[in-house]
Amino acid sequence: MKNILHFIKENLAVGLLLFALFLGAGNIIFPPLLGQQAGGNITLAMIGFLITGVGLPLLAIVAVAKAGGDLQLLANRVSPAFGVIFTSIVYLAIGPFFAIPRTGSVSYEIGIAPLLPEAIAAHWAPLLITSVIFFALILYLSFNPSKLVDRIGKILTPVLLLIILLLAGKSFISPMGEPGEAVGKYITAPFAEGFVQGYLTMDVLAALVFGIVILQALRNMGVTDKKKQVNTTIFAGVVAALGLSFVYISLSQIGNTSIDAIGTSENGGNIIAKSAEVLFGSLGSLILSATILLACISTAVGLLTANAQYFHKLFPKISYKSFLIIFTIFSMAITNVGLSTIISASLPVLLIIYPLAIVLMILSLADQLFKGGQIVYILALIPTFFVSLYDGLKEMKIELVAYENLLKILPLYEQSLGWLLPAIIGACLGFILHKLKVAMLPKKHLT
Repeated sequence: MKNILHFIKENLAVGLLLFALFLGAGNIIFPPLLGQQAGGNITLAMIGFLITGVGLPLLAIVAVAKAGGDLQLLANRVSPAFGVIFTSIVYLAIGPFFAIPRTGSVSYEIGIAPLLPEAIAAHWAPLLITSVIFFALILYLSFNPSKLVDRIGKILTPVLLLIILLLAGKSFISPMGEPGEAVGKYITAPFAEGFVQGYLTMDVLAALVFGIVILQALRNMGVTDKKKQVNTTIFAGVVAALGLSFVYISLSQIGNTSIDAIGTSENGGNIIAKSAEVLFGSLGSLILSATILLACISTAVGLLTANAQYFHKLFPKISYKSFLIIFTIFSMAITNVGLSTIISASLPVLLIIYPLAIVLMILSLADQLFKGGQIVYILALIPTFFVSLYDGLKEMKIELVAYENLLKILPLYEQSLGWLLPAIIGACLGFILHKLKVAMLPKKHLT
């Protein structure tokens, strides 16, 4: 018992670090929108959301930890070329193209803009000034990743949790109203819609990347034993999962009870901003601003650090600090196109790569069952890609009628989960072929 308590005390800061890295812009703005739109069906919707927003990221942390913290090593099980291409796309998607700029945009639009006069907030200059200050801070924190545990895990995260606890506690003690009616797909398929909405957090993709940040932090703490690194990373994943579950349920509760007080909204940021003001008055806006800024800072640091480390490893002639500067400047530029544009541009990419990431992760956890047979990965991922690719094309308003009519035969296609059955069939076929190949090997050797 004493050993368990010592282990928890020794590694809790690492778990809080991982939780803080996850808890960024999307984690704050999407659950309130789900809560409001799901209405009376919030339980099923939230279960679906927690699977993709908490359960699968936890499994991804375990998978990456067992693979040595390297997503590319996981993806190499398909092929070396796939390993480089897929890993690079994932890093760029949750890095300078979408997720890092999103942290900057959300920091301004929800954390800063509500505190400014409307005419000033609508001008381009405040966003530019905010983004310069925000990313200068991010760059400073990222120059010394060895201090991430002290700066984020031990300082920012407890403050962040306290702020969210204040908002959530008030919403449970003094609800703003009753849940409204479910809308859209939450009426007929709340679980599936919640499942797909979990994509928007990018948590599975982030989990595949944050493993290297956690392992690097552990090495800097003097933890060199691989088994201890894996156990500590898994423990950190559990801590992060518990924290994320608390945050998601709390924020969805705020959205679910908000309609009577603030009306409906198509933007989760507006829901949480107006709700904070109703719950705490002018103090609510300050509390929310602090929450958003802390969440976005911690996530941006983690993503920027992970991207710079990966691409420095891929292109060693370019230094880690050079990549930090390049990605910071690029992210700052993308931030200034605005939050709506960033989210719209990211959706097609997420619809394409998220199913691939999920299938790759699950197969890696079951790898021992088929001894790493490459054919299993290939036959599972190819049909997954062809279905998810069209989901992404549809989001970009590119439609191929004949192809869509073929895909409509698939179960759950209308819920953007049409890739599920082809992935299962492909994996099973690959498993059978792998077993046949193994069974034939001794005969070949005998001849």
